[in-house]
Amino acid sequence: QVQVVESGGRMVQTGESLRVSCVVSRRTAATFDVGWFRRGPGKEREFVAFIDYSSETTHYGDSVKGRFSISRDNAKNTVYLQMNTLKPEDTANYYCAARFRPRQSGRPWYLNNDEYDYWGQGTQVTVSS
Repeated sequence: QVQVVESGGRMVQTGESLRVSCVVSRRTAATFDVGWFRRGPGKEREFVAFIDYSSETTHYGDSVKGRFSISRDNAKNTVYLQMNTLKPEDTANYYCAARFRPRQSGRPWYLNNDEYDYWGQGTQVTVSS
């Protein structure tokens, strides 16, 4: 049984920073990678950031590169998404997804919805202008 729960979303002003969190609870000691995605109003779900279990590999979507940072604390089963210099176009429901399946050779990160096994319900981030 795996549970994924996001938190920390709220309304902020343009240019402000915000950190959202994702707790992945599981009964085994299985390792997992994590991706953050978002869906803005009237938009498709978009890849935001990826981090592997060891934190050696991270990857970002082009629209957030240089502004967002992903990190994790495995002792707390928690992954963080630090969002700086927020813009109105960052307004979205932010989803965390956990991937437990084996790594694919030559694939350091995973960008697609169907490459993840468990999803949270999302946390809403609204950036006002």
